[in-house]
Amino acid sequence: MELTWTGVLLLLCVLFTLFSSFQMYKKKGQLPPGPAPWPILGNLFQQDVLPLYKSYKKLIGRYGPIFTIWVGSKPLVVLCGHKIIKDALINHAEEFSGRNVVPTIERIFHNHGLATADEKIWKEMRHFMLSTLRNFGMGKKQMSERVQEEALCLVEELGSMQGQPFEPKRICTSAVSNVICAVVFGNRFDYKDQTFVENQKTVESLLKLCSNFTGMEQNSSMIIYTPEKLVRFVLEMFFAGTVSTSNVLVSSLLVVAKLPHIQAKVQQEIAEVVGTSHIPSMEDRLRMPFTNAVIHEVQRCWIDSLETFPRATTCDITFHGYSIPKYMAVVAVLPSVHFDPLQWETPEKFNPNHFLDEKGQFRKRDAFMAFSAGKRSCPGEALARMELFLFFSVLLQKFTFYLDVDTKDMDVISLIMDFKNNKSPPLRAIKR
Repeated sequence: MELTWTGVLLLLCVLFTLFSSFQMYKKKGQLPPGPAPWPILGNLFQQDVLPLYKSYKKLIGRYGPIFTIWVGSKPLVVLCGHKIIKDALINHAEEFSGRNVVPTIERIFHNHGLATADEKIWKEMRHFMLSTLRNFGMGKKQMSERVQEEALCLVEELGSMQGQPFEPKRICTSAVSNVICAVVFGNRFDYKDQTFVENQKTVESLLKLCSNFTGMEQNSSMIIYTPEKLVRFVLEMFFAGTVSTSNVLVSSLLVVAKLPHIQAKVQQEIAEVVGTSHIPSMEDRLRMPFTNAVIHEVQRCWIDSLETFPRATTCDITFHGYSIPKYMAVVAVLPSVHFDPLQWETPEKFNPNHFLDEKGQFRKRDAFMAFSAGKRSCPGEALARMELFLFFSVLLQKFTFYLDVDTKDMDVISLIMDFKNNKSPPLRAIKR
């Protein structure tokens, strides 16, 4: 009897595998080419396919800038290179403006947030986030002053370390988080405050926040301003407004510590434009092209594997000769834009001159997509740009940074990658 049940289970497994393989083969014929998937698993665990930020160059060489990979039994169309990604996200913005359902994200946000696949809710929440930021001073001097105040708190914290080694990730994340706290709570937290550190107490603070918005439930055509949904909205603000910005800020400090001549040039520009009587402001940014270029170059070199969340097509579309069906998951590999040899003079090297013209003035680059592009681009871009410039320039005005470990065998991009995949190396901040 035991053998019989074993045989039945084995037969069911074989039939399921065959059915899964047939379904994958059926879908595969309609999609762009790509690496052969395994039954059920797809391309998972194939090291020559995933992660994409490591494999995309080889895959482009084999299949072109548009190809398909399989995450389990689900196909994912991958877009690479500036030409293809710009055409998709900007020229065909509406067709690629959907959001693919990500089970983990849906479980956290319950389909209510900027990462949602529901377009109506997404539009409403994006409008709410932008209007909330504007109401709290985004784009105005009020918000700039909030960031400057936090930058001075960060200066005080680093000064108290008296040149001793410190781990920059924690302290930079605390500083950036406090800017969001100032927006949603109306006050900042001390970096050592246990309420600020412990997740449980933070969640309690989020619940208290919701009572300020309960009146909006009655006035909205869509009931998205319930306390539970606002908690998830604020949680998403913390995710979106803290992690990426703090990572780039830490990377910027690591880069200037690694390259003393770059650090000295930034400090010289700050001294010439701002002096020492006051700290840098957003009004100074236009007169500080090199500092701005360094920040942008760090963002270009910050290698994230792809967009934060996959997109989805909103209709059937023929794109560069391929038929992509409605609701198909699509991901843009942004490093393929930032390291595109057709767009950058020295894509594999850290080079602030990528963002400077022949007169030494800052120039925007069409192939710079640190905040993605199109309808689903980052709504917090303006705040992130402000934070990066003010935190970085204030810190370089007050300190000179040194790496506390030997990194002679690592180039700048390798240093950034090592921080992305591991713990940040310690830094020392010496008062100027």
